[in-house]
Amino acid sequence: MTKNPLVLIVEDDDWMAQQHQRSLEAAGMRTKIASHALAAIDALDAVRPDVIVLDVLLPGPNAFTLLHEMHSHADLAGIPVVLCTNSADQLVKEDLKAYGVRRVLDKTKMQPKELEAAVRKALL
Repeated sequence: MTKNPLVLIVEDDDWMAQQHQRSLEAAGMRTKIASHALAAIDALDAVRPDVIVLDVLLPGPNAFTLLHEMHSHADLAGIPVVLCTNSADQLVKEDLKAYGVRRVLDKTKMQPKELEAAVRKALL
């Protein structure tokens, strides 16, 4: 595991993105924020994160479009993903494993340390 892993946070809610950033950076991780899927694709052209924390409902192309795009590129397909969404109960987690989704967190019930724990587990 990388000592200071880089986490790409894809979240359209600025406040939530900053909360994720503060939490992960306090845990010794480096972060980069993208506010939508197209910005995430641009970010992936510039950096290779160790993990992606991905909201599902994004403006424009949603998380599934981004996951399909990542899966079509061999160098991106292996990046582990933690979905962080308000619609966790509507997702079939088994269907998401093919896209590198290691964990689905429900933003409405998530405790502050759960994101860090999910990212650390995704790195294993």
